[in-house]
Amino acid sequence: MGVVAALLGSFYSAKYALLARRLGLPHVSSDGRRGFIVIQIDGLAYDYLLTALERGYAPALQRMLRRGELRLHPWKPGIPGTTPAVQAGILFGNNDELPAYRWYDKAAGATLVSSTPSVAQALQERFSQQGRGILQGGSSYMNMFDGDASLSVFTVGSIGRHRFFESIRGLGFFLLFLLNPLRSLRVIVLALWEYLVDLAQRAQAAIRRETPRPLGRMFPFLRVMSNVVLREIQTFSALLDIYRGVPALYTTYLGYDELAHHYGPLSKPALRALRAIDARIQRIDNFRRLGLSRPYDLFILSDHGMTEGTPFAREFGQTVGELLQELVGRSVALSETYGVSRQDLMRALYLQEELQAIEENVAPPLSRIPQWMRSFVARRLPFDPHAWGETGEHTELVVRSSGSLCHVYLNARPEQLDLRDVISLYPSLISSLVAHPGIWLVIGRDGDSVIIFGREGVLSLDEGYHVEGQDPLADVPYAHWAARQIARMARFRSSGDLILMGSYDPDARHVCCFEEQWACHGGLGGPQDMALLMVEPDVPWDATAVQHSTDIYTLFTQRYGLA
Repeated sequence: MGVVAALLGSFYSAKYALLARRLGLPHVSSDGRRGFIVIQIDGLAYDYLLTALERGYAPALQRMLRRGELRLHPWKPGIPGTTPAVQAGILFGNNDELPAYRWYDKAAGATLVSSTPSVAQALQERFSQQGRGILQGGSSYMNMFDGDASLSVFTVGSIGRHRFFESIRGLGFFLLFLLNPLRSLRVIVLALWEYLVDLAQRAQAAIRRETPRPLGRMFPFLRVMSNVVLREIQTFSALLDIYRGVPALYTTYLGYDELAHHYGPLSKPALRALRAIDARIQRIDNFRRLGLSRPYDLFILSDHGMTEGTPFAREFGQTVGELLQELVGRSVALSETYGVSRQDLMRALYLQEELQAIEENVAPPLSRIPQWMRSFVARRLPFDPHAWGETGEHTELVVRSSGSLCHVYLNARPEQLDLRDVISLYPSLISSLVAHPGIWLVIGRDGDSVIIFGREGVLSLDEGYHVEGQDPLADVPYAHWAARQIARMARFRSSGDLILMGSYDPDARHVCCFEEQWACHGGLGGPQDMALLMVEPDVPWDATAVQHSTDIYTLFTQRYGLA
């Protein structure tokens, strides 16, 4: 076995040395420290991983756990449980003033979506100035923010800074394929298979009149992109970085999250996507064990969980914005944003960037192929993801939803409103919202206190935890943690005048989602509250002490001397 390992090491060293030269990526000189690899499975709840392990959809992770190579822990990422907020906390130790996936700036009259490049870049610059990222000198792939990485590809906060194929010219593309013929063939076969599977699943759902099912025209194409093409590129990039000896690597696999939103977290499409991610994790783990450069610690985590749900509009025949408009007066102009998949659009944008790099580097007539493909993608984008959210929207009622979390802005006054202001303007609004079966919590501010209204009682949060009637958070087993998280979010300057949480059934572990999704995250209740963390046995981390994603940042900085 030692001889085989030596032969494999020699083979891969020669192969990846040539690939690194072709891609213009130098070898990183070792400083004698251990490196770390973080693999994020987007949206996978701790409970749903346990179910997937039982059903055999994560065999590699199951083997690692059975052999004692990794330990599995649940951890609480905080509220809002969204990828931008959690990754900012992990990578920079700060996610202040990030109240949701999408929110509204009253002063500017503009919607801000955290995965829009201009917004993500502004957030990253602010977080980077306030604290050093954990990926210094390392690499970031398929993330929201780069954590101060030296190389960041397919990363929204640094989009356009690096492109994977920017250093390859002429016949270098063909050399890449010749050096990886099986990988290239696998990508083509898997892409075709993924497309056919998607068509079959959509047809079956339509014939049986089943829900949930995705109906967007871009979905099949983007499913192939996320579940095959970009997944293979990021896996290849991780292997190349391990050979190069980069000190830190963070990569996010997005396929499970997107399919779980559309089909459900334990649906066959979502679990099959998880099984494919599991196989890529196995490949990365095997490669790091060859010891081609520096020793690496492996961390596998999710950024948040996901709770099954029913769209509010499907359940009640109107969106939450239309309900609010009805309650405050139909003459009030409404602006409501929800349901657009930003991950899909960003994957399309990544593809456009790479196709442009290929087009610039390859001479005609071959350059016409990436040119045609880039035009094909651009024609299918519903709008420009660079510009989305930049226009002013000075309407009287603004509703911005992220999963089962909703921020409501009342533009009767330009400043953030207290509960007294809301009640003076709309005396019956809060009581009507609390009484609605699709709404669980109504949250607002009264001076320095945060007030949470439930159907049977009121919770006041200032220096203590004061309940009148029945505790509105009685349905969650970690009520005091949830209260701290809600109070923190409610005090952000950019949070809504009112904040709503969709109804939650603790027995069915089911929420009402304000977006057109059949499983969601961002709010409170059920598996969305609990992410997973897998670490090696010699890493002495106490995940039970983690109360927020910023605590993960602290664990990394302490272990690797990054502070």
